[in-house]
Amino acid sequence: MTFPSRYSFITLIILFASNACTDTRVIDEEAKSRLDSELKAFVDEGRVAGTSALIYEDGKEVYFNAFGYEDQENGLEMDRKTIALIYSMTKPITGTALMQQYEQGKFSLDDPLEDYLPEYQNIQVFEGFDEHGDPMLTHPKRTLTIRDITRHTSGFANDTNTPYVGEILAETAPMNPDHSLAEFSEKLATIPLVFHPGEQWYYGMSVDVQARLVEVLSGQPFDEYLRQHILDPLGMEETRFVVPESEWERISSLYQKGEDGALKQLPDESAHSFNRTEHALTPGGWGLTSTLDDYMKFAQMLVHLGTRNGVQILKPETVQLMATNQLSDEVTERLWLPSKGRVGFGIDFAVRTKPAQGPDENVGMVGEFFWDGAASPCSG
Repeated sequence: MTFPSRYSFITLIILFASNACTDTRVIDEEAKSRLDSELKAFVDEGRVAGTSALIYEDGKEVYFNAFGYEDQENGLEMDRKTIALIYSMTKPITGTALMQQYEQGKFSLDDPLEDYLPEYQNIQVFEGFDEHGDPMLTHPKRTLTIRDITRHTSGFANDTNTPYVGEILAETAPMNPDHSLAEFSEKLATIPLVFHPGEQWYYGMSVDVQARLVEVLSGQPFDEYLRQHILDPLGMEETRFVVPESEWERISSLYQKGEDGALKQLPDESAHSFNRTEHALTPGGWGLTSTLDDYMKFAQMLVHLGTRNGVQILKPETVQLMATNQLSDEVTERLWLPSKGRVGFGIDFAVRTKPAQGPDENVGMVGEFFWDGAASPCSG
């Protein structure tokens, strides 16, 4: 699924674990002042309409602030109760659901996907056009595995501009909100892969396939599974697909930069349409809404290796597996992943593998894992 260049806010959920060997705090008064200055500049320079940040250090809140508006037209300011469309920050939650099934012994990462979703038994790979201009389709060099759909090496098409395959993708429209996850998966399986499994990193609908796999393995609808096994146990009451009408005004508006570079607010009726009513589709790769405090509960669970406030969602070794790079150096085609810095990819997270080599690279600590979303939410 593709989105226009939208700018509504930047929600930064940044987690620092201080060095156990020192008493030095990362977020001191100087750091807070710098954060205020940087975040305010995003708004003042017209790069975003509003921005907010929440930081925990050693399990305690050490910073929160918000600048600008969640809704400029109506003068509603950003605050910690603002509901955000978190887009691809849905993916780590889906990955957590899948890995709960992994812990129960329901599958192994290198199992063929077709063993659980038989619609993928006869999937083909598009290899270009022959001398007559006809598409060349072949069988995958190896079986598409569950590991492939957890690290974006599946080969699933995701761009309607892709020669030949793009037309099929547009006509099939697997992501139509009226499709259930079962229907989505069946339709996706009819679209040729754009490369052989494992050969490239290519962002797309793999995590939505994970959501369907969770349904099959658990025997529960995906949204019900998330609520029962992740969201309710963590107290994430405001993380959901559908926002009640009484709370619509809390949803951050979306903005798009015009040709003049100025932000233009998009109509809420269209920008929020997916989250205002129930749909058959409950995607695993996007679609959830959340707040700073709600998503922080999920992030804190990960930082504490699967447990928050005595509630275990994942085992420590499972979180460590998700935060371990799964991409070999042989996978050199990685689309825009290198823009995140010197990273690999684990299970639904980017994993920083090397320090930045220059001032123009994204920086961070080696070993950290994170992901972000289309409207600029970010969790690290």
